[in-house]
Amino acid sequence: MVAVVTGASAGVGRATVRALAAKGAHLGLIARGMEGLEATKSEVEALGGRAIAISADVSKAGQIDRAAERIEKELGPIDVWINNAMATVVSPVKKMLPEEYERVTEVTYLGFVYGTLSALRRMLPRNRGVIVQVGSALAYRSIPLQSAYCAAKHAIVGFTESLRCELLHDRSKVKVTMVHLPGLNTPQFACAKTRLPRQLQPVPPIFQPEIAARAVVHAIEHPRRELWVGMPTVKAIVGNRFIAGWLDRYLAFTGYRAQQTGEPIRDDRPDNLWHPVHGDHGAHGTFDARARQRSPQLWASMNRGALTMLGLGALTLLGAWLGSKRKS
Repeated sequence: MVAVVTGASAGVGRATVRALAAKGAHLGLIARGMEGLEATKSEVEALGGRAIAISADVSKAGQIDRAAERIEKELGPIDVWINNAMATVVSPVKKMLPEEYERVTEVTYLGFVYGTLSALRRMLPRNRGVIVQVGSALAYRSIPLQSAYCAAKHAIVGFTESLRCELLHDRSKVKVTMVHLPGLNTPQFACAKTRLPRQLQPVPPIFQPEIAARAVVHAIEHPRRELWVGMPTVKAIVGNRFIAGWLDRYLAFTGYRAQQTGEPIRDDRPDNLWHPVHGDHGAHGTFDARARQRSPQLWASMNRGALTMLGLGALTLLGAWLGSKRKS
């Protein structure tokens, strides 16, 4: 299997690359910073796989298409394309700049569009392939201070749903799936641009990025419309359908505090909005002590077929037992 991962050098992308390499995949790695990409490539090779590290900005359609062309030339036909790269600015709307909205939209939304278009140009003629859109609970339930990111994630859902209808109309065997994630312990919280007074954190409860990687691999092997990861994601998406107004008020009072630790922001803190932050940042952020290693909800979702059969079997046995009791 040949898989392309955008945002491959850190966080969810890095964890997903490791999970796919462990399964023998060959990887096309796309991100901006070469230090992280080279470290990721070394990890793939240590696991026995092949990888190509390509420095590219997903907001530039030409760069992405040239990267895809090189990957197919050196690794073979692309079977899987995972759109994962993101950018954000954590700030009240009243303090946001137009160019910041433009940049976040170009990376977090249009980067997915350009990656999808590049994948489709190669997958549709072969009539096979899987495209995974790494989404978020924030694609359905926005939170304060993340207007640009939330808007981009909402847009990805709209784009993907339109595409899915078209693939069904064309009877294409190319699959597109979305994986929606909770708050994760990734390096983005040390690198994202912010105007808040204290250090950023994921909205608790926090999960390790390996949980997200397992979900992405499952979505590749068992494509479905959407895969929700973690009970907080389920609560956010379902809750927004029924109690959106109450959630507006709840988040108005809790959303600012939930996204910050008690530590003040350093004056010399770098951010990755316009340029990559130097170094290899790995998959994990600084919240290992607080992050959960497992998600019972994800396990149940990944095994829903077996659980359904088990439930039906239990109901059948219960019905037979009740029937025998009546006869006796």
